[in-house]
Amino acid sequence: MTRSARRTRRTLQVAGAGAAALLALSACSSSDDSSSAKAGTSASASSSPKLSGTVTVFAAASLQESFTTLGKEFEKAHPGTKVTFSFGGSDSLAAGITGGAPADVFASASPKTMKIVTDKKDNASEPATFVRNQLEIATLPGNPDKVSSLKDLTKSSLKVVLCDKTVPCGAAAQKALDASKLKLTPVSYEEDVKSALNKVVLKEADAAVVYKTDVKAAGSKVQGVEFPESTSAINAYPITLLKNAKNPEAAKAFIALVQSAEGQKVLSEAGFLKP
Repeated sequence: MTRSARRTRRTLQVAGAGAAALLALSACSSSDDSSSAKAGTSASASSSPKLSGTVTVFAAASLQESFTTLGKEFEKAHPGTKVTFSFGGSDSLAAGITGGAPADVFASASPKTMKIVTDKKDNASEPATFVRNQLEIATLPGNPDKVSSLKDLTKSSLKVVLCDKTVPCGAAAQKALDASKLKLTPVSYEEDVKSALNKVVLKEADAAVVYKTDVKAAGSKVQGVEFPESTSAINAYPITLLKNAKNPEAAKAFIALVQSAEGQKVLSEAGFLKP
């Protein structure tokens, strides 16, 4: 073999070894990048904490049906969580919260009752309106007394029930009566809207001024009568995370569900108005 041929062969051997080294380095780099990507994905997944434990929600009585549905959906979406509710008059619930009752979330039927909590700085987030609600007259099935207006409720022959004036549904009813320049003396003032409605369901009263959502939830047990004055007394419902929440992360997630498209669909189907 000539000297020139040997030199050419040696050059090709060196070039081939260099190419092989480059290929090995590239493969190693690709493997490292893949591993890094997997590690990054794993780290990202682990940075999103899994929700668990109990979320305690204090909510206006009129939210009972829709929030119970949302609570079940929340538990299904987050295995290991449990949502417990305390439903009642918003004023009583607010007083309980400021008095130290353990709760994570407060959903009130009016800004006024929410203010009881915010004035004491017992909220951890700015209250946000998530729905609104309108009044309706609930009568006995078939409306035997032929109630067709708010004025009809002032007849002395009728047994009418209202929510207490300190409760949002009672305050709204009084606002509607004042706007109509009507005076009404009910046979009783009830502590929350469900109690007022129940008087009609049990035939202990002929009519009650409640929310449209409650009339809808009662189905055939009552009959609803709309009245135009109700448009001047529509209640906004605010919701907030509470300062002393024992499970703040899960509580935030429940509030997010209430405000989501899915949550709003459940609330809308129950008869609530958009925020």
